[in-house]
Amino acid sequence: MARPYYVTTPIYYVNDRPHIGHAYSTVAADVVSRYERLRGKPTYFLTGLDEHGLKIERRAKEEELAPQDFVDRMAAPFRLAWEELECAHDGFIRTTSAQHRENVQALWKLMDARGDIYLDDYEDWYCVGCESFKTEKELLEGNLCPIHQKPVERIKERSYFFRLSNYTKPLLDFYEAHPDFVQPEARFNEVRSFVKEGLRDLSISRTSFRWGVPVPEDPEHVVYVWLDALMNYVSALGGPAEEGEAPLYDEFWQSSEAIKHIVGKDILRFHAIYWPAFLMSAGIRLPTQIWAHGWLTVNGEKMSKSLGNFLPPGPLVEAFGADVLRYYFMREVGFGQDGDFSHRNLLNRYNGELANGLGNLMNRIVASIVKKNLEGRVPEVDFDALSDADRQLIDKANVAAQEAAKHFEALAFHRALDSTWELVSAANKYVDSTEPWKLAKQDDKTRLAEVCYTVLETLRWLSIMLFPVMPKKCNELRAQLGMPPLLPTEQVDLWPSAWGGLRPGTQTQTATPLFPRFDESQERSILERLGVEDTPTQKKAAAMKETKQSENDFIEFDDFLKVDLRVAVVKEAERVEKSKKLLKLIVDAGEGRPRQILAGISEHYAPEDLVGRRVVIVANLKPRKLMGLESQGMLLAASDDTGLSVLGVDKDVEPGSPAK
Repeated sequence: MARPYYVTTPIYYVNDRPHIGHAYSTVAADVVSRYERLRGKPTYFLTGLDEHGLKIERRAKEEELAPQDFVDRMAAPFRLAWEELECAHDGFIRTTSAQHRENVQALWKLMDARGDIYLDDYEDWYCVGCESFKTEKELLEGNLCPIHQKPVERIKERSYFFRLSNYTKPLLDFYEAHPDFVQPEARFNEVRSFVKEGLRDLSISRTSFRWGVPVPEDPEHVVYVWLDALMNYVSALGGPAEEGEAPLYDEFWQSSEAIKHIVGKDILRFHAIYWPAFLMSAGIRLPTQIWAHGWLTVNGEKMSKSLGNFLPPGPLVEAFGADVLRYYFMREVGFGQDGDFSHRNLLNRYNGELANGLGNLMNRIVASIVKKNLEGRVPEVDFDALSDADRQLIDKANVAAQEAAKHFEALAFHRALDSTWELVSAANKYVDSTEPWKLAKQDDKTRLAEVCYTVLETLRWLSIMLFPVMPKKCNELRAQLGMPPLLPTEQVDLWPSAWGGLRPGTQTQTATPLFPRFDESQERSILERLGVEDTPTQKKAAAMKETKQSENDFIEFDDFLKVDLRVAVVKEAERVEKSKKLLKLIVDAGEGRPRQILAGISEHYAPEDLVGRRVVIVANLKPRKLMGLESQGMLLAASDDTGLSVLGVDKDVEPGSPAK
């Protein structure tokens, strides 16, 4: 029986509206929860808001609002953002709720009963942005917070302390016993190094402001905002104050297979040191893993209010759709690493992978071959009679599903999508090699039926494998296959493993393409609506186009006719050993034999992304040797400061067809 699974985002501070940094964390947690539900696990996905602290009290005063009125107003945009992004959370906690306050106070009492809380005077440097004290060695020159780059404040007050120093060895012992507790490994090394230096007792109450949870039996103090905030993961489930009467707490904290917190790297120390120590003191189970992801820049620049590039997710969803944005988040950056959000890279991913890859595979079979030649129905085939080519694609599907599952479980989302896209590329290559448009002209449709069923069943598998990332698009894909939406059910594993689940006779449905390709004018319009300005390089290129050409800039028409431009299909692609730039392509240019072309595009394309694509080559270029290999032609590509884009055609043009 599958055991419960619990995944959380950090709770977001409501001093401002949600941006793509918040969206990145929340989409990641939603992808995890959707994957685990597909595997039949009872799953709970929590997100929410951190609404207490000095920073909130000051912001509310600036807005001339009571703190509660301010946080009530700020909560709505977060709820709307997660709805727009198809993030189906089970719980949405606000730290101003009565249930949360009761459980924070219950945690305090448990720690106090352990003898881990005492009252003393405290003086140190305090960052309002971090809501935490800083040691001298942490500060930058000029007493600046290293994260917010703003001056810290000197605060002296009477405070309750937590005996964090008592937990140096227990934490190190726990880390040794649980080597995967913090991911990625480099972050865990930082945590262990910090703890090994020895921990100081931690101030856990404040008297300098009032907006927070009152300390039990001493309401002049409010609970330190991080002790308050971290408790959300337990209090949202009803514990520990209601232990025995809180079924969610019993199921998803006490009895779960996994408790995974997804956080940004800037708050890792609170989650990997303070939080486990609090739980140890209170005698409460610790989470199984803390996953710290990196920061996102925007078009190569750090997000900041002064640059105006704190991107809200709403306009991006409106421009591209929620699933496309979710796909880009999970595909573009290795989870755990810093990354860059680039509007143009998003467009490149959309056109190159979604439109030309998955969308093209869907359109060329369902909307074309099956509709025109098989009455739009899933054909019946004899699996025992399938060819080696068919079985190779089936084997590829099995490997891709197993690899993607392994990577999803490790929260390596980009690798899961790499494995999935290897199957997409293999399926497109299969279509090119089997040429169903030629099989359709034969009187005997047996082979056509085998090819079409193999592709349709591959699409069914893809509709499941991609569901955690693109749930809406996958259900649209399934509708075109004549299948119902995916409905994850507890204790039922829906992950693809058995071939042949698509029932013969099922009526497929053609509809609007899943990913209609954006042309250049549409891309430009989207970027203009989103306020994305051209870089200096692009502006220079545009100015050059407007410059009047001299007579010497022109060539004669007869000169152009000397260049033999042809459509070719990439059959194989691999990296050239010891070369950072070169890919070796084996292409079919309609000559009855393959030709080899070396192209300097490996920094822009993975080999598997090119297999099956129709490209344009210069076929009569004199062969030359590069890295000891002969190149028998040239691949055409366009270039700007965002990188290279290989030129192709938008229809299934026969290899060898001239480009005019």
